Amino acid sequence: QVQVVESGGGLVQPGGSLRLSCVVSGVSIRRYAVSWYRQGSGKERDLVGAATLGGSTNYADSVKGRFTITRDNAINTVYLQMNNLKPEDTAVYYCNARNVYDTNNDYWGQGTQVIVSS
Repeated sequence: QVQVVESGGGLVQPGGSLRLSCVVSGVSIRRYAVSWYRQGSGKERDLVGAATLGGSTNYADSVKGRFTITRDNAINTVYLQMNNLKPEDTAVYYCNARNVYDTNNDYWGQGTQVIVSS
């Protein structure tokens, strides 16, 4: 019943910006921690950043200062604002919503492709 859908990916030039959205359906994300991951071609899926229940965030060193995660609990949406994009940011970006109150179950979206290239 829980569904996670990412959107907003696309092709952007180096130095450009992009905002990804993660919409979680079937639950209120007030009870979920929501994280962003990314996976480059042939690489493992790595954590980009996470939004806690209280709105606190943390980021991987590779994106710190460039990426920002925000949460809008009213519409069950979490955003990943990506600024000053670099070619090495090219990846499929995934959203993960985890129930941290009881089951600890987590749910993945299908991913959205981000390509940073001139």
